[in-house]
Amino acid sequence: MSVTQTFKSFARLCGYNMRIIFSGKFIWFLLVGLALFFFLMFAAASRGTELSHEMVYGQLIIPGILLVFYPSCFGIQNDADHRILELLFGIPNYMYKVWLFRLVMIYVEVYLILVVYAFLARILLYPVQPFSMALNLMLPVILFGNLAFLYSTLIRNGNAAAVLSVLTVILALVLGNLPLVENKVWDVTINPYEEPENINAAIWSVILLKNRIMMIVAAIVFLMSGLLGLQNRGKFLG
Repeated sequence: MSVTQTFKSFARLCGYNMRIIFSGKFIWFLLVGLALFFFLMFAAASRGTELSHEMVYGQLIIPGILLVFYPSCFGIQNDADHRILELLFGIPNYMYKVWLFRLVMIYVEVYLILVVYAFLARILLYPVQPFSMALNLMLPVILFGNLAFLYSTLIRNGNAAAVLSVLTVILALVLGNLPLVENKVWDVTINPYEEPENINAAIWSVILLKNRIMMIVAAIVFLMSGLLGLQNRGKFLG
């Protein structure tokens, strides 16, 4: 098989899986995410919020998490609706490969969308670096995406998983507003551009590093737990 044929086959495979994942609703989530971004942007501008990297990051994190919730929460339910769940479970270890592949595609696509959002923010708000900004946003996006995937394997219902995911984000935002610097290590919504005035820059760098390590470990645990949850074949097909 030539390189061109391989690329075409890979593109068709990606397109097929994305159609199943988003079930024709992706454009609506893209538009909602964009509308939410513009709403938050203009709301911040109307309040006279100081333009900065910190402000732009705060405007982008919620749309980014919103974009990843639908495919993560409803993916397994969409497989069942398309009647391919039996096929996936019928091939040994194929279910894990399929969902790892899909999650990678989801995160790549969300990253590219966030780059576009950050580029719009660069034009309309503040001169941020779109690729760097999107990369910083991807860590909480992947964390909550993996958590939503785990919920979907435990609950097996897209709507319930989505509600639980939203409640988890709200709880994380509430806990992240606690005025204790020590809690920032465990703050999954931490803004890396928001350096507290009452702390040394070197200490803040250490806190950020510990926070990033914690989030990476948590994201891996959520992913592995979700994949292990797929072992219970009867729970999904029964």
